Amino acid sequence: MTKDWKKKRRFRKKFARTLQQIINKPPLEPPYDGPVKSIIILAQEKFGDAILLTPLLKNLKEHFPATEIHIVTFSKDTTAFFRYDRHVDAVHFLKGSKTDYIKNVLGRSFDVLFNTKDHPSTSFLLQSLFIRSRCKVGIANEFHTGLYDYLVEKDFHSPIALKNCGFCETLGKPVSPEACRPYLPAMPVSKQVRQFLDIIPLRVYCGINISAGWTTRYWKEENWKKLINSFPNERFLVLCSPEDIEQKKRLDESCVNVIPSPVTSNLYEAGLITAKLRILVTPDTAMIHVASTSNTPITGLYGKAPQDQSRFKPFMIDYRMIVSPTALVRDIPLDEVTDIFREFLELRKRETLQERHENR
Repeated sequence: MTKDWKKKRRFRKKFARTLQQIINKPPLEPPYDGPVKSIIILAQEKFGDAILLTPLLKNLKEHFPATEIHIVTFSKDTTAFFRYDRHVDAVHFLKGSKTDYIKNVLGRSFDVLFNTKDHPSTSFLLQSLFIRSRCKVGIANEFHTGLYDYLVEKDFHSPIALKNCGFCETLGKPVSPEACRPYLPAMPVSKQVRQFLDIIPLRVYCGINISAGWTTRYWKEENWKKLINSFPNERFLVLCSPEDIEQKKRLDESCVNVIPSPVTSNLYEAGLITAKLRILVTPDTAMIHVASTSNTPITGLYGKAPQDQSRFKPFMIDYRMIVSPTALVRDIPLDEVTDIFREFLELRKRETLQERHENR
């Protein structure tokens, strides 16, 4: 953790403590029983966070079909993501047009506001303060007490999707964990991807995703190559984000058991391909949660931070988690990944044979 990061974290905590002293709202016992004609949700900044918010959006629309769902976004990526979501009525990008944000968010009042952060965030706390809402809800932690009318009481290490859906309990509409599987909003699909989907068989190929949202979560390219070559009887597809195209090309060309595949331009395309895979190996990144949308088994590579292993672990899918001895995914030994992947593959094969036998 860098000095700048520690400094920012100290500031966020101090800012939250100051607000607590000023506001100091008495806590209310759920459920909230007031009007729910409009809900505004402060969405986190990363693709993985966006995917893990989708179960809440789906459940809100099922329970409150006439309610307007508004999303405040803090990044261009998630702004584009939610604009394709049919459960969302309006998306407001905080860093976009100031005039539009003032008019459509700060200039009106909502019935319920929900802050999805489970830790103090200066930007999210400010928007919670500035946006007018009859009722304000946050996720319980020591820095949110006294700032919100209701708090979603979930253990810090609970999966993020369950924490988000805990908001439904505040509204008197609890949902089961089974109803919290994420989904991907339908986005444009290129001709190349559609053609590729038509020719690849279902649940036959293995996939590897070489990209990650943070530099600390990348595994070494030579390790990916050696992993693929360790399983000459398997066929692999390589997935990546646009910035890692050159590395994907090298793996496509140098590994004889890699099936060349088109580069995906959005998460929906990546999700359609992932849904065809037998198993996916990926660092701790959004692709973990893309796999959850299609129930594709995962071998996930994680840094040693326990909060990442618990809050952002694979959700509602069969998985194996391999944890680095350090904060860096690249320090995970090749042999460990190879051994666990081999065991997981064999288990999946046995389960598939058993399913076929039972279905005869």
